[in-house]
Amino acid sequence: MDNIRLLIDFGSTFTKVVAVDLTKEEIVATARVPSTVESDITVGLGEALRKIEENTGIGNLEEKEALACSSAAGGLRMVCAGFVPELTSKAANLAALGAGAKVVGYYSYKLTQKEAREIEASAPDIVLLAGGTDGGDEKVIIHNAEMLSRTGKNITNIIIAGNKTTHDDIKTILRENNKNVIYTKNVMPEIGTLDVAPCNREIRELFMKNIIEAKGIARAKAIIKDVIMPTPSAVLEAARLLADGRDGDKGFGALIVIDVGGATTDVHSIADGKPARPDTIVAGLPEPYEKRTVEGDLGLKYNLDRLTELCKDRETPPGFEEIVRSFHEGKLPQTEEEIACHRLLTCLTVEAAVSRHAGRIEVVYSPTGERLVQYGKDLTGVKTVIGTGGPVIFSDNSREILSHALYREENPFILKPKNPDFYVDAEYILYAVGLLSQTDPKRALNLARKYLKRI
Repeated sequence: MDNIRLLIDFGSTFTKVVAVDLTKEEIVATARVPSTVESDITVGLGEALRKIEENTGIGNLEEKEALACSSAAGGLRMVCAGFVPELTSKAANLAALGAGAKVVGYYSYKLTQKEAREIEASAPDIVLLAGGTDGGDEKVIIHNAEMLSRTGKNITNIIIAGNKTTHDDIKTILRENNKNVIYTKNVMPEIGTLDVAPCNREIRELFMKNIIEAKGIARAKAIIKDVIMPTPSAVLEAARLLADGRDGDKGFGALIVIDVGGATTDVHSIADGKPARPDTIVAGLPEPYEKRTVEGDLGLKYNLDRLTELCKDRETPPGFEEIVRSFHEGKLPQTEEEIACHRLLTCLTVEAAVSRHAGRIEVVYSPTGERLVQYGKDLTGVKTVIGTGGPVIFSDNSREILSHALYREENPFILKPKNPDFYVDAEYILYAVGLLSQTDPKRALNLARKYLKRI
């Protein structure tokens, strides 16, 4: 077994390792151990590798080629600031989420002193500064650069992705402030035009070169080849590969990946999202083909209060409130009643997260009659929905959970999938597929097809 590749995810809670035989295109072994980010990240990694050695008999795993992603130490934490909330601010937010970041602050218009202090107190890994189309407004982004120039050491990395005509002025403002400032293309160069790919590349490059060092992950470089992306970005890469295919090998087409976690629920869609009906007008900022949203109030461990609110008008299993209190204390579902309660919470999480991610239709009345206006992506034609994350993977009824991502006749203005096939990431390998796709996309696609379970 010489052609073994190790694919590693340094999570905040668990370190996960998948060992893949590239020749046979199969999983040799997997391991999942508590992360040791706070002390020495290589301790947890070493334990995971020992488990794989014990289960397979393969030795010298430290010498095997490895790739890694990470959401450890809070993941890639970013603050976004732009001009108009629904335009440049939203474009900056889409760029950050598409790069796999966790957006911990979102600001529009001119920053106040209070907001600047809030940003500094949040100590983000990156501040993404947008604002103004190219040749458009200059005042807001220059003002915001001046506000950031007065911040202290908690603000280290700043990416400028706004009006290009302001770059010279901003360079002067930030020249002597001991901050790492990167200039990239405008995320919204013209009204109605979204261009986030260059900004995404800069975010990922900065993550690789600087941020993993600050989070202590670089200590693992003696074992791994590289930490090449944040974990959510790896999952998005896997989704894109599965949708588009590779080198004549056809993919699934337009799809959604739903990742339910303890703190957040991520939804990824790979679809153009164009209106299904020709009489529909599209409004608002164009949606990216590869879109990720993060619902920070929908997590099965840290957001139970919010999820309990969603259950108010629903029929709940016996003892629901008491059981949920036990989940607050860290208890995992074991009894039939606990499993039923956990499944209900997961169903509502999926329903809410996909409803927020999907586009919507509004009926507008004009002198010429009724018009349909679409905001966001029309996902009604999506034919594949993939579920991942512990609450979905380990459920006794994953299909019931994923069915809550579907279009509902009683709420026809939310453009969710109507008749998709359902798959579950039963082996917890989507992040690994995304990593492998960076060096061997054909094998990564074959691996995903082999191990995704249709339900």
